[in-house]
Amino acid sequence: MGIDFTVFKGSKTGDIVESKGHRDPAPSEVIVKISHCGVCGTDEHYRHAEMGLGHEGVGIITEVGSAVHSISDFRVGDRVGLGWFHKFCGHCKACLTGRQHHCANSTSFGTADHDQGCFGTGVAWDVSTIAKIPDDIPSEFAGPLMCGGATVWGPLHDYGLRAGDRVGIIGVGGLGHMAIQFAAKIGMEAVVFSRTDSKKQQALDFGATEFVATGGKEKLDGVAPLDALLITTSANPDLSLFLPIMAKGAKVFPLTISPESLQLSPLALIMSGIVVIGSGLAPVASINNMLAFAAKNDIRPHIEKFPMTQAGVVEAMQKLRDGKMRYRGVLVAP
Repeated sequence: MGIDFTVFKGSKTGDIVESKGHRDPAPSEVIVKISHCGVCGTDEHYRHAEMGLGHEGVGIITEVGSAVHSISDFRVGDRVGLGWFHKFCGHCKACLTGRQHHCANSTSFGTADHDQGCFGTGVAWDVSTIAKIPDDIPSEFAGPLMCGGATVWGPLHDYGLRAGDRVGIIGVGGLGHMAIQFAAKIGMEAVVFSRTDSKKQQALDFGATEFVATGGKEKLDGVAPLDALLITTSANPDLSLFLPIMAKGAKVFPLTISPESLQLSPLALIMSGIVVIGSGLAPVASINNMLAFAAKNDIRPHIEKFPMTQAGVVEAMQKLRDGKMRYRGVLVAP
């Protein structure tokens, strides 16, 4: 049977174009009718590519491939989330050790399946990468968790941090506001850094323990040592401001998709034992844990909704580009 779908794509000019397509499910794929999709900064990076946009999809399974019942427990009618990755191989070392997000043979947004995307009415998706959405999470909040939520959850959950640790979070934006909530609910001290005080109250409402405005400062006085630092801003900060308040052996997670270099001297690393960890998204089991944790602790991204139409996509992406989104955009199917 398959699905006839509409999808909104980027283009060489950067305009958003509407396209039509059809997909039949491969043996290990399911057909998902999309109801919601988060708007991520990475979609903006691909606006000039002729490909389907959207990788924070949520929808209902309407059809399953011939092998799905033998390799998974996904069934028609399940509400599922779709993220950055389209398929994991299941046999490389990363997959066999539970680190699917490092799969050597994965396909993903931007690298494959350019005819489809979650900015649309439906997709065919491999079951190796999808997740069931808990009943307690409304679909409009689930989309941003599939990429943005997974991106900040991974460092907090998968790298040895624990309740009681002091976690610095630079930025109160699309990633930062979710990192604050997760860190606070885990039982960590969420120490938030932002250029001005304009988002202080919101950061505290999200669960921040401390808030530090960094604009114009050459030294951060009175801040106790941090066990970890999550960089969630759209541009890399001057780390020389933060190194003096990092604990010995602290972990730094640059989460921003940025081509800029981090300014760190070998001496700074040697003297402090600081570890810089490249972390993107999270393994499948970790994402399932994240969704269960978010459901149990009522963690919700702060969203603005837009219609899943060409005009809606253009409006949402322009607001994101202008830095005015508070804090994640979500497209909603008619």
